[in-house]
Amino acid sequence: MTGSGSVGSVTVHGAPTIAISNRLPEPAIEVLRAAGKVRMDERAEAIPREDLLELVAGADAILTLLHDRVDEELLEAAGAQLRCVANVAVGYDNVDVAAAAARGVVVTNTPGVLDDATADLTLALILAATRRVAEGDRLVRAGRPWTWGMSFMLGSDLRGKLLGIVGLGGIGSKVAERARAFGMEVAYHSRRPAPEDVVAELGAEWMPLERLLAEADVLSLHCPLTPETHHLIGAAEIAAMKPSAVLINAARGPIVDERALAEALAAGRIAAAGLDVYEHEPRVEPGLLELENVVLVPHLGSATVETRTAMAELAARNAISVLSGQGPLTPVSS
Repeated sequence: MTGSGSVGSVTVHGAPTIAISNRLPEPAIEVLRAAGKVRMDERAEAIPREDLLELVAGADAILTLLHDRVDEELLEAAGAQLRCVANVAVGYDNVDVAAAAARGVVVTNTPGVLDDATADLTLALILAATRRVAEGDRLVRAGRPWTWGMSFMLGSDLRGKLLGIVGLGGIGSKVAERARAFGMEVAYHSRRPAPEDVVAELGAEWMPLERLLAEADVLSLHCPLTPETHHLIGAAEIAAMKPSAVLINAARGPIVDERALAEALAAGRIAAAGLDVYEHEPRVEPGLLELENVVLVPHLGSATVETRTAMAELAARNAISVLSGQGPLTPVSS
């Protein structure tokens, strides 16, 4: 391997060549090194497109991150021998799954292993938004004068409030579990009702989206980004929410019309928001940066040592399983 952000490689015994678009936790790299030749970019951030195309050339498997666009161009650059794209994320909106399937390339993701960490971060956003934690932190750090008072920086309780979840999958279910511990009621919307045992355990009621928007005190988004969910929450949907409501997005940025959200928050049409993801990530809608009633964090949903390691290891095992002819562990279908 070479340092200073350049593309390098480690050659070990074994036939397959496995390309990794960014440095991964060492346990995952060790798994891959035992299986073949590892070609890896050392940079922690997204690499330039031309470097990515060079990196994947001749690879039998590619491990990609959510900011790597896997399309016809990249698949063509990799070559006909490519057998697997292992996306180190649960979402795969960055991958043209149909184009990969047409070339006989298996696409995998990393579901399950990041559910708890992302749910924890979601609860952190809910608490920060409803109790004005980040706003209070900024006030104290700025040295602005303050004194305790009965009406000073009032937030809102969670107990007895309705949490509306859009997408009651693995992460959404974990968020619901945590919300119940805070005394919240839970309702959800999804294209299909969740399994009966999950609904019974969580005490969650399915609602049409229109009703969920109108009744939720906190609306938390956990659906995948698809053409159908792009701008699922826009100006009209935000207008349908309570003025006291809080919007949380720890899924994918383009699910929310960010400009419409900024305008609604500035006008007081909803009370607050907490965002971990952004429509044009890493750029943030400038209007949001000026507001006190929105909590902004830089895509930290799965950002724990344990979770990122587990994600990388699962992606590595997926790639090796495909290359060995055993099939994917967690496949994505087109």
